[in-house]
Amino acid sequence: MSMLNIDLKGKRAFIAGIGDDQGFGWAIAKALAEAGCEILVGTWTPILKIFTTALESGKFDESRRLKDGSLLKFAKIYALDAAYDKPSDVPEEVRENKRYKACEGYTVSEVAAAVQKDFGSIDFLVHSLANSPEIKNPLLETSRQGYLAALSASSYSFISLLAHFGPLMADRRGATLSLTYLASERAVPGYGGGMSSAKAALESDTRMLAFEAGRKWGIRVNTISAGALASRAAKAIGFIEHMIDYAMRCAPLPEPLKAEHVGHTAAFLFSDFADAITGATIYVDKGMHAMGVGPEILEKA
Repeated sequence: MSMLNIDLKGKRAFIAGIGDDQGFGWAIAKALAEAGCEILVGTWTPILKIFTTALESGKFDESRRLKDGSLLKFAKIYALDAAYDKPSDVPEEVRENKRYKACEGYTVSEVAAAVQKDFGSIDFLVHSLANSPEIKNPLLETSRQGYLAALSASSYSFISLLAHFGPLMADRRGATLSLTYLASERAVPGYGGGMSSAKAALESDTRMLAFEAGRKWGIRVNTISAGALASRAAKAIGFIEHMIDYAMRCAPLPEPLKAEHVGHTAAFLFSDFADAITGATIYVDKGMHAMGVGPEILEKA
C-alpha cells in the first residue's frame, strides 16, 4: 500500500503568534518543517527578546527536535504587533515603551514589506494570536474599549495580515489558517472580555475572506477550531485545567488533545490534498463540538 506523504518542500510559511514552545503556533511550525517547509515567525513585540534569548540559549532544544533528529529552524524572526497596521497607528506611550523602542518595523504593513524584501514571497500564512485585556471579565462587565481591543487584536488582525501578505502569495496556490475556539458558537462561561465575540467574527471572516482572497489571489482561507490545551496563552483565561478535565469527561474521544494534532491538521490543510477546501472551520477537538450535553446525564438517568 502506498503512503500519502505531505510534501511542502520549496514552500515558505509566515506564522504570526509564536512566543514559546507550548502553543499551537509552535506545533504548526514543527509539522510544516517536518514536511520540508521554510518557516518565518512573527513574535509579539514585547516578548521578542524573551523568546529569542530562550531559543538561542537552548531552552527549547528538546521541543525543537524533528523526527530526523535535526532541530526546527526559523529562517527569520520578526517583531510583530498585529494590533497596528502602520507606524502612525502606534500610540506614543507604546512607541516609547522600552521593549518597543528596542524593535523597528513591527506594524503589519512594515513586517509584510520586510518579508517581501527579505524573501520575495510566501506560500502560507498562519494567524495564531489572540489577546483580550479583559478576558477574565464576564461579557456583561466588559468595557467597550476592552471589547473592541479583543476584536482588534484577535480577529481584525487576521484581515490586516491577509490584506498585506496576500500580494506576496498571489498566484502561488497559497493558503491561510487561523485558530478559533468553540466559544464562538456555544456559551463558555468564563471565556470573557469579548473573546467569544472575536472568535465568532474570525469564523465569519474566514468565509468572506475565502471568497474575496480566493477570487483576488487564488488563496484558500480556513480556520481550525481547536480543543482546550494548557498553553501559556490559554492559562491567562484562568480555568484551562478545568476545561481540559471537562473535555476529557465529555468528548466522544475522552483523551487529551495534543498541540501536534492541530499541527498535523494544518500540514494537511496546506498540502495539495486539501486544495478544494476553503472557507471551512475544521474541528480538532476530539469531537467536543458535537456534544449537546455531557455523558453524566446517562449516569443520572
